[in-house]
Amino acid sequence: MSFADFSGITLRYGNTPALSDLHLSIARGEIFCLLGASGSGKTTLLKIAGGFLTPDQGRIELDGDDITTLPPWRRPVNTMFQSYALFPHMTVADNIGFGLRRMGLKGAALTVRVEELLTLVRLQGFGARRVTTISGGQQQRVALARSLARQPKLLLLDEPFSALDRNLREETRTDLLRLLRGLGITSIIVTHDQEEALSSADRIGVLRAGRLEQVGPPAQVYDHPVNRYVAEFLGAASLLPGEVQAATGDTVLLALDCGTQVAVRGQATPGERLNLGLRPENLTPAADDHPNTLRGIVEACQYRGATQDIQLRLQDGSILRVSGPARSGPPGETLGVSFDPDAAMLLRD
Repeated sequence: MSFADFSGITLRYGNTPALSDLHLSIARGEIFCLLGASGSGKTTLLKIAGGFLTPDQGRIELDGDDITTLPPWRRPVNTMFQSYALFPHMTVADNIGFGLRRMGLKGAALTVRVEELLTLVRLQGFGARRVTTISGGQQQRVALARSLARQPKLLLLDEPFSALDRNLREETRTDLLRLLRGLGITSIIVTHDQEEALSSADRIGVLRAGRLEQVGPPAQVYDHPVNRYVAEFLGAASLLPGEVQAATGDTVLLALDCGTQVAVRGQATPGERLNLGLRPENLTPAADDHPNTLRGIVEACQYRGATQDIQLRLQDGSILRVSGPARSGPPGETLGVSFDPDAAMLLRD
């Protein structure tokens, strides 16, 4: 059942629309990831949810209550900022307890609650230390504990891992997801990192120029993007234009501009111009009898340990990206790759 509802949210900066008639429903306990390029409206929506901006139009309901015009301090919503916004002159415990003290909690009750939160984020024994003396990953956990201190109904996280290096980011992400799922906290995570969104969320929403292009479980949005923009934005995809020659049932015969005819699953109309979308990991070395085979000249190879990324130039000059087990062979050789009909995407602009 819907727990947080954004209905018809519209906001303009002068004459420039930041969000346009946006509709979004989030379930109780769901981890929802909002994904988009810079300027797509992600942070604007987060600020509206937190009460830092008021929409020009639309309504926000949280657990059945209209919070559209409530100021931040009256909302059961907390925000964990990208910069963490910790107080450098305070200790870890004082940072975590800041909001609790503002609520009037003090003495033994405050101490017990802060210790509970330190244990929750695995920072026992760090309470007396200044936040400037701990690592970036530990600071992230302090910021999270402070955000959870007041037991919000909705937690907003703005690029929560962007300040961390890759290894620490993955470790901290695992800890965060463990906490959020264990506590059942409804969360909206804003990010521009596709891998982060795919691995973290129950559902993702791809935002473009203030509008939601697609919302759904990560696997569904990745494997079945609704249009070219989503396919290109969410992970690598090679797009090859072509014309539909025939369509029977759920099989489409597509004549590609590169001179190859392929059969894929989907729905289309004969004569229609479409883009064939192919993920690099779905392309394999071609068997001699495979009907869906593309051949080209290897332009570049990038060795990545167990795998190798290849750029393959097709007859019409199109570039096909291929990812798979590391292979030998220099740039300049001819290579054929194939794909299964179910592994391709038929995309309209």
